[in-house]
Amino acid sequence: MKPRLSLKGRALQLLAQREHSRLELRRKLLRRVRDDARRDDTGAQATPADRHAEVEAVLDWLQAHRYLSDERFVESRVHARAARFGNLRIQQELSQHGVELTPAIAGELRDSERARAREVQQRKFGAPPATPADRARQARFLAGRGFSAEVVWQVLRGAGDSDGD
Repeated sequence: MKPRLSLKGRALQLLAQREHSRLELRRKLLRRVRDDARRDDTGAQATPADRHAEVEAVLDWLQAHRYLSDERFVESRVHARAARFGNLRIQQELSQHGVELTPAIAGELRDSERARAREVQQRKFGAPPATPADRARQARFLAGRGFSAEVVWQVLRGAGDSDGD
């Protein structure tokens, strides 16, 4: 039987797979500690406060040694999502992880949103909408991807298609 990793070992293993926000890693580690406590029948039970303090100590150590960084998490999540999703969706996803966009990254996303929406529309549909029903379908799709209403209508009207806006 394989020995179980320590809490720090498990955290490092998770971080080696991909970047995590502090909130996301806290949830995973607390779940791990809770599951281990259920499996462990040695009698000495740690209180929830003790388990929470243990997880916080590991998270503090990870941040102090730069293994855990919310800034890196934001950059990696934006890099992974920007080609497929709009600003609203990206911001909503980051808020679920307990982090926010930096002003610099927010500005870059805002400046590129129309071009990104146009690329998503071209990849999915290939052509501008031919009928009002097509226009509505494409608008719903782009809005569902988190692009703002203004950008959706600019893309569907074909505003600025030839310039680099």
